[in-house]
Amino acid sequence: MLTKVIPASCLALWISSCAIALAQDPNMTRALQLMSETPLIDGHNDLPWQLRKQFNNELNKVDLHTLSTTHTNIPKIKQGRLGAQFWSAYVPCDTQYKDAVRQTLEQIDVVHRMCQKYPETFMFATSSQEIKHAFSMNKTASLIGVEGGHSLDSSLGTLRTMYHLGVRYLTITHSCNTPWADNWLVDTGSEPSQHNGLSPFGKQLIVEMNRLGMLIDLAHVTEKVMNQVLDMSKAPVIFSHSSAYSVCPHKRNVPDDVLVRVNQTKGIVMVNFYNDYVTCSRTATLSDVADHFDHIKKVGGAGIIGFGGDYDGVTRLPVGLEDVSKVPNLVAELLRRGWTDEEVKAALGNNLLRVMEEVERVRKKKKRENHGTMTGMPDDVPIPYDEVKNPCRTSVGYPDAGAIHSLSTVALLLALALQACISSAVY
Repeated sequence: MLTKVIPASCLALWISSCAIALAQDPNMTRALQLMSETPLIDGHNDLPWQLRKQFNNELNKVDLHTLSTTHTNIPKIKQGRLGAQFWSAYVPCDTQYKDAVRQTLEQIDVVHRMCQKYPETFMFATSSQEIKHAFSMNKTASLIGVEGGHSLDSSLGTLRTMYHLGVRYLTITHSCNTPWADNWLVDTGSEPSQHNGLSPFGKQLIVEMNRLGMLIDLAHVTEKVMNQVLDMSKAPVIFSHSSAYSVCPHKRNVPDDVLVRVNQTKGIVMVNFYNDYVTCSRTATLSDVADHFDHIKKVGGAGIIGFGGDYDGVTRLPVGLEDVSKVPNLVAELLRRGWTDEEVKAALGNNLLRVMEEVERVRKKKKRENHGTMTGMPDDVPIPYDEVKNPCRTSVGYPDAGAIHSLSTVALLLALALQACISSAVY
């Protein structure tokens, strides 16, 4: 039998024609055009955690141009047209009551050092304006989100310090309760509620985050906490990496009634790509992820949608979205499904920019309205000692620890006010 030999020149021509046909896919062409006009802002990427796990944060042992053991590296970032990224400063729940603060500071540090090592690719950013500036310079704006309230060790001073170091969102809980907030596992019945949502200190923290201008991230919390925060926050909230509960009934996802409230309060839900949250199974496809985008748009509107891939924080990703480079495929799929250019640009980055700008506006308003008043000052009332007492914590600064501080903050203030009234009546 004779075998036909195809000349190399013909083979090259065939490959070239296939590449041209692929490039001429009108949806992909339009997707790339829109991504050149509006920054793709992703809400959650755990590359810093991989740098700790694989290299103990020794960046001198890593080349992000050639790193092949992660979902994220510089070539993939370029191919994926990543305009801005919230890098996660995450440490596990087993650090709670131990060295969570130190480890979180080290994760914040590794993001700063990553930006310093690759200044041609990354530009550190802390504001909506800085995201736009980085995009105009063809660099990936790099922001920090702390994933889990356990990283604060129940300290408002630690919260403020992290803000000053560039942290721009706090995920209220991870997968463990803190001394002041319940996590999503409570809704599964696998853990008991400790606070019926937020404790009084947890509510203090929300108020202080509004004052600082820090985004409140409700990924990983119970529905009770979601609604409590939506009731009291003066600024819009984010879900940095959560999907739609009606599409996949996993308790890490957002139910429809909350999607409606996110719309009413002008927040954002940034869709997670983890298979278990996309299809509630081990397998998923890009189309399944697009179903979440469609559902959230249907229930809450195109104005509350964003991208929150959770790359390098998950073990299973959909076919077609295997790493950061593949995100343009999803953008093209949304266009294929009839999304308008404006809706796609909103989801890419305009929604998140609007949320950040409003959070910044609330911060400025509070500073202006409360200038020179005690209400405009940082909250320095600590959490009651009995709520955080453990073998790794001292009671320095707490007079008569375990007695007067077993009262809630509100009860303590009422007691002091009553004491003042009695004193004035006697004298």
